[in-house]
Amino acid sequence: MALSFDSVETGMTVQPPPPPSISPAQMTLLRIVATMAWSDGHLADEEVDVMLDQFSHLFATDAGQQAALRVELRDYMMQNIPLDELVPLLTSVEERELVLKLGYQVISASARTPAEALINQDEADAYQHLVNLLGLEDDVVQRVEQENAQAALSSDNLITHMATELRRFLNRH
Repeated sequence: MALSFDSVETGMTVQPPPPPSISPAQMTLLRIVATMAWSDGHLADEEVDVMLDQFSHLFATDAGQQAALRVELRDYMMQNIPLDELVPLLTSVEERELVLKLGYQVISASARTPAEALINQDEADAYQHLVNLLGLEDDVVQRVEQENAQAALSSDNLITHMATELRRFLNRH
């Protein structure tokens, strides 16, 4: 059954984008990362482009597939789906740990303004909500946060680091 959305502004029914050519598990990971990126209320085009580059290279093998996947995934990256709907789709503790790691990395990527803290209150609230939804043990959360802190000191490109983590995860599955 296809869902449709009514646009209040235009009065037209808008169809959601067609299913992408990545697996449902990959889509869930992508959507959670995008939702965390949206947690401060803003997702810059530059952020989307960098994430799409990395994820298309991760999920597709040749340049043509990567270009097509970028187009497919852009619409999905622009959707801000509640974590409450996405987290229950995770099927393993390993996925939950990966999401925690990626979620923390996304919110700690940058401040919107030079005067703003690296992680603002909206992002901190979204991260705490994610932690609660994931239901991981406190020691697991602390370990993941420590690993992220260490990675931040040695990595100058957050999105590349996130893609590396995803690649490791996907290679094990």
